[in-house]
Amino acid sequence: MHKMPRVWIDYCQFMVSQCKITRSRRTFDRALRALPITQHPRIWPLYLRFAHNLPLPETAIRVYRRYLKLSPENAEEYIDYLRSVGRLDEAAIRLAAVVNDENLVSKEGKSNYQLWHELCDLISQNPDKVTSLNVGAIIRGGLTRFTDQLGKLWCSLADYYIRSGHFEKVFDSYAQFEESMIAAKMETTSELGQDEEGDIDLELRLARFELLITRRPLLLNSVLLRQNPHNVHEWHKRVKLYEGQPRQIINTYTEAVQTIDPMKATGRPHTLWVSFARFYEDNEQLDDARTIFEKATKVNYKQVDDLAAVWCEYGEMELRHENYDQALRILRKATAIPSRKAEYFDSSEPVQNRVYKSLKVWSMLADLEESLGTFQSTKAVYDRIIDLRIATPQIIINYAMFLEEHNYFEDSFKAYERGIALFKWPNVHDIWNTYLTKFIDRYGGKKLERARDLFEQALDRCPPKYSKTIYLLYAKLEEEYGLARHAMAVYERATAGVEPEERHQMFNIYIKRAAEIYGVTHTRAIYQKAIEVLPDEHARDMCLRFADMESKLGEIDRARAIYSYCSQICDPRLTAHFWQTWKEFEIRHGNEDTIREMLRIKRSVQATYNTQVNFMSSQMLKATTNASGTGTFHLLKLTGNQNGLFLINVHDSSVLLHRYLEKSDHLHCFIAEVQLEQKSVPTAVFGGLKDD
Repeated sequence: MHKMPRVWIDYCQFMVSQCKITRSRRTFDRALRALPITQHPRIWPLYLRFAHNLPLPETAIRVYRRYLKLSPENAEEYIDYLRSVGRLDEAAIRLAAVVNDENLVSKEGKSNYQLWHELCDLISQNPDKVTSLNVGAIIRGGLTRFTDQLGKLWCSLADYYIRSGHFEKVFDSYAQFEESMIAAKMETTSELGQDEEGDIDLELRLARFELLITRRPLLLNSVLLRQNPHNVHEWHKRVKLYEGQPRQIINTYTEAVQTIDPMKATGRPHTLWVSFARFYEDNEQLDDARTIFEKATKVNYKQVDDLAAVWCEYGEMELRHENYDQALRILRKATAIPSRKAEYFDSSEPVQNRVYKSLKVWSMLADLEESLGTFQSTKAVYDRIIDLRIATPQIIINYAMFLEEHNYFEDSFKAYERGIALFKWPNVHDIWNTYLTKFIDRYGGKKLERARDLFEQALDRCPPKYSKTIYLLYAKLEEEYGLARHAMAVYERATAGVEPEERHQMFNIYIKRAAEIYGVTHTRAIYQKAIEVLPDEHARDMCLRFADMESKLGEIDRARAIYSYCSQICDPRLTAHFWQTWKEFEIRHGNEDTIREMLRIKRSVQATYNTQVNFMSSQMLKATTNASGTGTFHLLKLTGNQNGLFLINVHDSSVLLHRYLEKSDHLHCFIAEVQLEQKSVPTAVFGGLKDD
């Protein structure tokens, strides 16, 4: 009885009452497949009611899609369901299809305009959910289609742009609406004739449109400030828009400083207070500017630096108007110790309790005291900065220079000492350099032991990166005021105390100074040490210079011994300059035996760098392979020669010959590259041995 709809209806109702979702859905599907299509309208109402009550919208949506293939006129019911479950994107797509279908008659009795208006409301109020449609194009299409309802459609388009965050497009839409209204009014006036009332209305509309265009930047700024009232940059832009309107500028600044929460501000909120005060200052209202600054100093900013900047701007305003005592009073007030002290980075405390540790304010106060105050007041400010432990190396140097300018030399040296106690390397580097230079300029060799003690303190724990300057200064002191041997000892320490990259340069300085003080013969030990400790590339240079010096002194045997020693670190393939220099030396000062000995050493060194046959073969094999691609190589043994090997590359017909011969107790290496030329061999050579 599978063709009986009554049985299927009872069966489906029974399954639905059992709350078996999957079995019920499958039963409905079986019923639709079993019954003829003319009986389907008896099944679908039950199926749709079942789908409506499901907690699974996706299942109901798929059921509705199948249903609409049979009954597309019921699309409005599906749209209502989609809106009820929040599937607005698909609802908008279905509604747009309904609106565009001119043959569709609404079962709910709605006109095409009503459906279009519903579509506009849906897409304009949900721009974040309706993503598959071009909203602007749809609404603008309605503007050309329903010319008698332009107001509502323009409002829908503006609402869409506002909710989407495209505020400039809102203005553009409004401007186009006003422009279209003016065009329509002008057209109507030209058709009906001119009258006084029509002209006045047209002029009012034109004036309103002109005012709208003029206020565009201000309106856009208002929208952005409503979106984020704590945007400092937008408030500054708003002030610029009111340029030439003092009352509006004052109102804007007042509204800005009252609206912005410094803890939520985007930007630097103190700049609004400073600009507000500068506006009064530019208009020669200093009392009002001071009032603004006084209020600004009581604002609880997020960062101490904001409040410090306000105090500094306050002081600079007084300086611009030559109120020097007032400026000093302001900065002294800013640096006064509060009743409740707090650490600089303690964000739980207001900035007013932490600004007394702001180096920005103290630096300005120190500059003012140095220029306008007394020696004692300036000294007290610098001492206070050091006591608060907020000084920088530059502050220490400025303090010491200030004391030196007033001839308090020992006090300036004490300032350097206090700075050295505050900082560690590398921050103390500039202080030590300035201190040592000033001390030597002041006392020269009068307090030599004290100067030596200072240099030793400076070099203690000094990183090699910063020690070169101090070593050179120390050695210069010993050369000018101390003992030459002490200077040499300092240079010797420097060759080990500086960075490895600077040792070669330091050895050059050491050798030059030793030659000038003691003579060139004293540099032999220095050359020997340099050759031992320097890397090969620098050691070769030292050897050449050492040998050249010995040859100039007439010590030919010493020079030859140096060349022989240096040859052990000179690969003939890479250091041809060394071997050429030695050869020229032997030509000038040697004989046939010495030249032969030099060549023997050269062969020996070359063999030392090529002792491993397998290693060399593999290297050359790799080089050849990289140059010509992968190839097949064979090692062949020469007939009648027990010491020879051939390395043959079959692909490019090149032969690399390695032949090792034992001669004069040294291993000689010859590398030859042979290009094999292929030639045809006459058949007569083979006689009857070669097959046809």
